[in-house]
Amino acid sequence: MRLRNIKGADEAVANSIYCIQNPESQRGSWNAVFSNSNPIYVEIGMGKGKFIMELASKNPCINYIGVERYTSVLFRALQKMETENLPNLRFLCVDAKNLPEIFSPEEIDKIYLNFSDPWPKDRHAKRRLTSRVFLSCYDSILKPEGTLEFKTDNKGLFDFSMVEIPENGWKINASTRNLHMDSSMNQDNVMTEYEEKFSSMGNPIYKLIASR
Repeated sequence: MRLRNIKGADEAVANSIYCIQNPESQRGSWNAVFSNSNPIYVEIGMGKGKFIMELASKNPCINYIGVERYTSVLFRALQKMETENLPNLRFLCVDAKNLPEIFSPEEIDKIYLNFSDPWPKDRHAKRRLTSRVFLSCYDSILKPEGTLEFKTDNKGLFDFSMVEIPENGWKINASTRNLHMDSSMNQDNVMTEYEEKFSSMGNPIYKLIASR
């Protein structure tokens, strides 16, 4: 994926009060970061932040952490935070494969994956965020009753996920191949920037909810 570099993005992310620096030092004590014992939900690949910021605004009794590895993308979310009052939201600029070094076992209540890079070539399957490599990472940080929610407009990635997830010991609790036409799963749905774009083009949105 080619991203346009934004001048000053690296510095902005490194100096932002909303982006946690050296997050490994907070492992096991993330509730102290928020000064409460509320549940912690994580979005991996949060993009410009629309989804997680809306959730944080609607649910002040839940703590949210947005993970985005690209500074030029995260920079846009930081700009939005300057006009928002969301004390229950923080950001991390890290690779998802490092999550077990950042969160301790059973520290996270829910994980969101929204419109992840599909990595369509077979040789890149392990890079998909629903691959067994990443499922192992999620397994190490989620609480026993924790859940994984995944949305995409990519049929190939969804089909892969519907097989890969149960093959690695997870249960698929619910799924749909047309989220916006499924009243049971679309209730209280919060759309991402990509979801708004793809659904306006008539693309079906796929979603699944999984647990261990």
